[in-house]
Amino acid sequence: ATLHNEDEIKRLDLRIGDTVVIKKAGDVIPDIVKVLVEMRTGKEERYVFPEYLEACGGDGRLERISGQAAWRCVNRGSYAEQKRKLYYFVSKAGFDIDHLGPKIIDRLLDQGLIAAPYDIFTLKRGDLLTLPGFGEKSADNLLSSIESSKNIPLAKFITALSIDHVGEETANDLAEHFTTLERLRATSLDELQSIEGVGDVVAESVYTWFRDKKHAASLLKLIRLVKISPHKKEKARALFAGKTFVLTGTLEAFSRDEAKEKIRALGGDISSSVSGNTDYVVVGENPGSKYDEARKLGATTLSEEEFLTLMRA
Repeated sequence: ATLHNEDEIKRLDLRIGDTVVIKKAGDVIPDIVKVLVEMRTGKEERYVFPEYLEACGGDGRLERISGQAAWRCVNRGSYAEQKRKLYYFVSKAGFDIDHLGPKIIDRLLDQGLIAAPYDIFTLKRGDLLTLPGFGEKSADNLLSSIESSKNIPLAKFITALSIDHVGEETANDLAEHFTTLERLRATSLDELQSIEGVGDVVAESVYTWFRDKKHAASLLKLIRLVKISPHKKEKARALFAGKTFVLTGTLEAFSRDEAKEKIRALGGDISSSVSGNTDYVVVGENPGSKYDEARKLGATTLSEEEFLTLMRA
């Protein structure tokens, strides 16, 4: 649900035991609209974020990231964090490896068959047959998916690395600017800071990540096992050049990811939130809070039909 961070919980004044109104937002996410305060019994409790979590390892301390609503383990090398990074590495946003979900990752880790992302590409049939519940067919299916995933576009490869502050949109910006991993690895901090959409915090994070000895060693092993496709700049980029789009609600003609690809192909940028810099908010069925924010800020909204018409202009 949309109770994704501490600030949102505080904004709603949501408490454990509350009755709430929800609506469908985006494709599937239940959006908490408001709390029915009049239905409180007095037994409701405020939610307090924990200060310690055993899974973090070390002393288990948690901290809230300065300037953000996110909490994280103080011990950045914890087993729990590494496991989550592996989940993300194989997810649709990254290498998109079918048949390799969190449960299989957990089994591989428990059996000592993988410890880092590059280990996934060294798995053998015999390794998988030792896993509980794995037969010959399931082993062959997974190995086939792993083999197919070895060819990956640069943007998705960058996303899969789990660099702090670098999500899918920033990864696309970096791929668009550098076009190859070699150029990105050799870049200067000044060049990173000069890229539109990449601020000082993100630039520092990317620059530092590629110069970390542990990351560099892991990356070297990984790129020997996969093939990264250079980013191809689109020729027909003028139509949406300099325009920033936000998508909300469900579209009928194509999925959210397909819509983003079409916008980028025409030179546009994608943002995950509405701001004063937003040029268009594309509104599908059952739009979420971004639509309300667009109306509040006076941003231009487009129905799906209007969006399609704009693309054909």
